[in-house]
Order: sequence, then C-alpha cells, then structure tokens
Amino acid sequence: MNGQERSEENFRAFQNWVSGKSDSEFREIVGQGRLNRGEICRECNFSRSVLAQNPRVKDALHQLEERLRKAGVLPPLATPRNPPPLRIKGQTEAASDAERLKRLEAENSALRVELADLRERLKRFKAMEAVLAETGRLPR
Repeated sequence: MNGQERSEENFRAFQNWVSGKSDSEFREIVGQGRLNRGEICRECNFSRSVLAQNPRVKDALHQLEERLRKAGVLPPLATPRNPPPLRIKGQTEAASDAERLKRLEAENSALRVELADLRERLKRFKAMEAVLAETGRLPR
C-alpha cells in the first residue's frame, strides 16, 4: 500500500469514527478544551502523526471541533488579549535571588578553599622563618 492509499484509508477511518459518535461520546474525550488526540488515534487505529501530517484528517478534525464548539460540546477557545506572564513578579525576583544566592555560595566555597590553602602555606613560611632566625640567617 502506497502513501496515498494509506492517507485515504486513514481519512476514511476518521470519517467512520466521527459518524459513529454522539455528542455525549465526544464530551467523554474532551481534554484541555479540545478532543483528546491520543484517544482519537487509538479508536481510529492510526498513529498520532496522521493528525498533523494528513491534511484531510487535520482539516476534518478542525471542522469537527468547530462544529462541536458551536453545539456547546467543546468550550469556546479562549483568546486572552494580554496573556498572563509566565511568572508573577515576586516569583521572578525570588528566582533571581535564589540564583544570586547560589552563585554567592559557590564563590564563598571557592574562597574558603583558597583561604585554607593560603593558611597552610603561611604555616610553612613561619616554620622556615623560625629556622632561619635560629641559625642567624634572617634577612634584614
């Protein structure tokens, strides 16, 4: 079976599925304001890519959803004029504060390691200075 025949077969399967459903059955598979794509694919016995790649099925699904919206089976599409921000202002500030705190803690940790190394070196130099002072070879 070639691609065109498969496309036609998928379209017929979708049409048969639509004609065999009532409004109440469509209501049962509504999710997030539209028909559940996974459920459609399972019942029509084709892959999910058919809904996106087969233009006839894609258009038929769009028309079906529009018809169901007009019939009140699906909720109307929400069209926010100003989409809500992804984060509220306080959350953004908290996120930047958390990021800054993480950066400062990393810097603090690195400085502690460097300080420990410098203290160790200072102990060695003090020991060498004490030896030089005892032998009288301390530079003036």
